[in-house]
Amino acid sequence: MFNCLLENRCKMYESIREKLDTDGYVVMEEFLWPEECDELSDAGLEFTTELPDADQRTVFSTTDAMNKHAKDTYFFESNDKIRPFFEEAALNADGSLKVPANVSLNKPTPPIGFWIALEDATVQNGCLWIAAGSHKSGVHRRMLRNPDTESKELMIYDKPAPIYPESSFTAVPVSKGSCIILHGHVVHKSAVNKSDKPRPAYTFHVIEKYNNQYAPENWLQEGENAPFQNLYTTMQMM
Repeated sequence: MFNCLLENRCKMYESIREKLDTDGYVVMEEFLWPEECDELSDAGLEFTTELPDADQRTVFSTTDAMNKHAKDTYFFESNDKIRPFFEEAALNADGSLKVPANVSLNKPTPPIGFWIALEDATVQNGCLWIAAGSHKSGVHRRMLRNPDTESKELMIYDKPAPIYPESSFTAVPVSKGSCIILHGHVVHKSAVNKSDKPRPAYTFHVIEKYNNQYAPENWLQEGENAPFQNLYTTMQMM
């Protein structure tokens, strides 16, 4: 009986790995129970009660190298802190939110990423769109720590923003509790949520530290008092 269960589990792992290698992502349905999703959503809502003042809110952009977040220590020093930042379409010109904070909350989205839907993610409320297979062409653009210590831009991009045809993206709607495992190089995005339903998600990334050096020029580095947490050690896997 044990051997049968072990064999089935190995087959499942192999199927997940093949899908990830081929498409750059895998959908794992019912990854979390609904109650676990609600607990994470409630924890996220607590962040919205202590948002920065309107004139101090930082917008995150993957295309604009001159965006404020590239100069902002608030963003730069977020490695060991929980600091909210906003998508480009989330704020009015005066920095106020276009929709209430508890609706706009989205904790953004690197070898392997885990993107967990805390509510149903649909095309209407901003599900992920993924360019399947795009990970096979390598890293297209990186955000790096600026080696010029005299510059006001703390972070820079190493290349111009690439342009991807819309036809290369496929919508990946998922139900509450589903997890999308993302290859770190796969190109993905989400559209602006113009519906009346929130689309909270919980995301995190894992990297291999064994026999692997984390690039010192990556913009995100371990904090002095908060090093990256180990999920397991090599000895635990043997």
